[in-house]
Amino acid sequence: MPRHSTIRPRQSQLKNRRDPNKLIFLNKPNERRQKPPVRFCLHKKTRSHRRRRHRNSHKSNNLLLQTPKPRAKNPKRRPRLRRLLIHFSGQLYYNIASKSKVHAFPAGVCPKVGAGGHFSGGGFGNLMRKYGLSIDHIIDAQIMDANGKVYRNRQAMGEDVFWAIRGGGGGSYGVILAWKIKLVRVPEKVTVFKLERTVREGAVDLVHKWQQVAPVIDRDLFIRLEIKPINRKISKGKTIKVSFIGMFLGLPERLLNITKQSFPELHLTKEDCMVKKWIESSVFWANYPEKAPIELLLKRVSTNEYYWKRTSDFVQAPISKQGLAKIFQTMIDHSPLPRRVWMQWNPWGGKMAEIASDATAFVHRGGNVFMIEHFMNWYRPGDELEEKFLAIARSFKEAMAPFVSKNPREAFFNYRDVDIGITTPGYNATYEGAKVYGDSYFKGNYLRLVKIKARFDRTNFFRSQQGIPVLA
Repeated sequence: MPRHSTIRPRQSQLKNRRDPNKLIFLNKPNERRQKPPVRFCLHKKTRSHRRRRHRNSHKSNNLLLQTPKPRAKNPKRRPRLRRLLIHFSGQLYYNIASKSKVHAFPAGVCPKVGAGGHFSGGGFGNLMRKYGLSIDHIIDAQIMDANGKVYRNRQAMGEDVFWAIRGGGGGSYGVILAWKIKLVRVPEKVTVFKLERTVREGAVDLVHKWQQVAPVIDRDLFIRLEIKPINRKISKGKTIKVSFIGMFLGLPERLLNITKQSFPELHLTKEDCMVKKWIESSVFWANYPEKAPIELLLKRVSTNEYYWKRTSDFVQAPISKQGLAKIFQTMIDHSPLPRRVWMQWNPWGGKMAEIASDATAFVHRGGNVFMIEHFMNWYRPGDELEEKFLAIARSFKEAMAPFVSKNPREAFFNYRDVDIGITTPGYNATYEGAKVYGDSYFKGNYLRLVKIKARFDRTNFFRSQQGIPVLA
C-alpha cells in the first residue's frame, strides 16, 4: 500500500495553518485513512485525481486527489516476482539493481515519471522491442473505487477492469494503490551508443534506412532517433542534426556484427560503444553526464524550469526521402532558434508486433513502424510567449499530417493533447462527446473502455478533460 496520500483541500475544509496553498499529507495511511480523501473529494465534486505520468496538456481547476511519491519496500530475495508499491521509475530501477544484476523492468527512460500513471497508460521504453510494454508484465493490481472500497486483486475487481487499467489510464476508474509486476532478464553488461549526423553528413539517407531497419532488426537492439534543428557555425545557417541513440542487450562484438549486416550505413564502430551495467545504462538514457552516479535516479525534483508542449503521432508506412527532406525543412522554418521544435522517433516491431491490439487497452501494436513524440520548449512565462510557441507547435504538427496515421490520427494516451478534443465540464461527458479523442487514443478498444467505466464508476466520479466517459 502507498505510504501516504495527499489531497489539495480548500481552505475552508482542511486548513494548513502554516500555508493554506500547500498540500496536506496523510502520513502512513492504512485503508481506513485512504478512504476519507476520496469521500471528501466526492462530497466536494472534484474533477480528477492525479497519477504521475506524461500528462502534458492538462489544466486542473478544482479539487484534486493525489497519491504521490510512495516508496517501495525492499525487494524480496527472489527478484523475478515481487510486490511493487507505486513510486517513481528511477527508484524502481535502483531497487531492482540493488538486488539483481540480471533483472530489469520494461518501462520508460525518464526516472522522475511516476510508475502508477506510467504503467496505466502503457509504459514504453528501450526494452519494448524485446519484451513489450510495462503493462505486458503486470500480473495483478489493487484499486480503490469512488466509494472507498478496495479491490485487492484482479479477481476482486474483475478481469475487465484489470484489462482497462493496463493502457486505458487507471485514473478514469479509481485510485490504483499497488501493481504486481514480473521482472525480465537482461545481461550483466549492455552496450549503449549515440551517433550524430547532420543533413550534410547524410542524415536524410540514414533516417530513410532506419525506418526500414529499426523495426525488424534483432530485437535485442533498440535505436531511437532525436531530430533537432541547429545552427551551423561554419556555414552560418540552420540545419538538422539527427542523433541515433541505441541500446543493445549484449556486448559490442555481437552488436557490430548485427549492424554490419543490417545497417552498415550507420558506420557504428567499437569506439562508439559504451559497455555498462543495465542500471548504468538507465543513467545514460536519462541524459545524465558520463560516469554520473546511479543515485541520480533517486532524484525526484528537476532543476530545469521551462514550459512545453508535447504531442504524439504514429507512423504506419516509411516516409520517402523527399518527405523526410520536407519535414526537415519544415522543422527549420518552425524553429526560431534558440527555441525549436524537435522530435523523438521510437521504433516499434519485435515483441510489440506479436501482441494483439486488444490484449490490453493499449491498442497501438502491430502495423506501426514507429511513434513520434513532438517537442516545443520555451523558458520564459507570459501569455504572449505561450500563444506564440503553442501556435508554432500546432502548425508543425499540422504539417506532419500527410506522413502519419489517419482515420483516426492515432495518439499516445500518456502524451495527452487537449488540441485533439476534450469532454464537456462536469459529470455529463458522453460517449459521442469524448469519441474525438477516444478513437485517437484507443481506436477499437474505446467502446469497451466506456462500457467498463459505466459498470465500475457509473457516476463518473473519476473524470478529467480527456477521461473515459460513462456510456450515454
